[in-house]
Amino acid sequence: MLDIPLSALEVAMVQTGTRAVETLRDTAAFAQGVERLGYHRIWYAEHHHSPAIGAFPPVVLTAHAAASTSAIRLGSGGVLAPNHAPITVAEQFGTLAALHEDRIDLGIGRGPGTFDEATARALRRGAGAATDAQYRDDVTAILSFLVDEVALGPLPEPWLLASSPAGAALAAALGLPVAIAHHIRPDNTLAALECYRTRFTPSRWCDRPRVLLCVEAVCAETEEEAAWRAGPMNVIKAGLLKGLSQTPFPTPEQAAAHPFTAEERQALAGFRAQQAVGTPENVVNQLAHLAGETGADELMLTTPVYDLRDRLRSYELIRKHSGASATVP
Repeated sequence: MLDIPLSALEVAMVQTGTRAVETLRDTAAFAQGVERLGYHRIWYAEHHHSPAIGAFPPVVLTAHAAASTSAIRLGSGGVLAPNHAPITVAEQFGTLAALHEDRIDLGIGRGPGTFDEATARALRRGAGAATDAQYRDDVTAILSFLVDEVALGPLPEPWLLASSPAGAALAAALGLPVAIAHHIRPDNTLAALECYRTRFTPSRWCDRPRVLLCVEAVCAETEEEAAWRAGPMNVIKAGLLKGLSQTPFPTPEQAAAHPFTAEERQALAGFRAQQAVGTPENVVNQLAHLAGETGADELMLTTPVYDLRDRLRSYELIRKHSGASATVP
């Protein structure tokens, strides 16, 4: 039994042989599909200069999905603070919250959203990477503008994304709910959560520690089918292990033919052991174990598979076999 809310992270993979407009069309269909399945929220990630992931602004995808759904929560997971003027972020998500009351989240993150240095500098008008102090100032300014400048009624619910104890410590200091990127840096999860919970200070945004854990989950009727569907993302991860980010999102057939090295296979197996891939029973058991180990209030699933139907089927199988609650933690 997995009796906590389940949510979805939309990464908007641009599949080999398709166009960006088709990916955008799929995002609306995906939002409608997971809403029908009873998922609690969908977040959209910010990425740039990647042949595998669309450079679609989270605020635009949030607005598009909100217009084509009726109840599911929507937002950024996250909008990357150093890439944007704080007042602009506050105005954009404040407007969305006014248009779609009690449905909008503002997940804030730090990274550049790209591995390309020139793109990162262009996003920041020539500035280098943000320091810890600059990032804290950006997040604090966004929160301040939400309260003081955005007089549009309901406010979005702010979250801070974290993949390390440093990010978790900032969420704790500001009294924000935290979204832990277990799907990116699983080895940091427990240390980040310990830091967050021991240092948490209540605020107007959150009166107690709240934890959303993001997990990679690929589910199918058989272990073999799940591994087949997870294959394309393994190719992307193998490229990232080499510091390469220019690999298009391949088909399952292309992934099956990819020549992984022994070192890559070992690294991928270690990563997969900390996520949830397999049959419904095995995936739900893995997710329940993670929820119990971390004390997460909510799990957000990211399912980077090639075909939209397969992706929705994965979410359907997990939802059907989990007995997850749709109530707000």
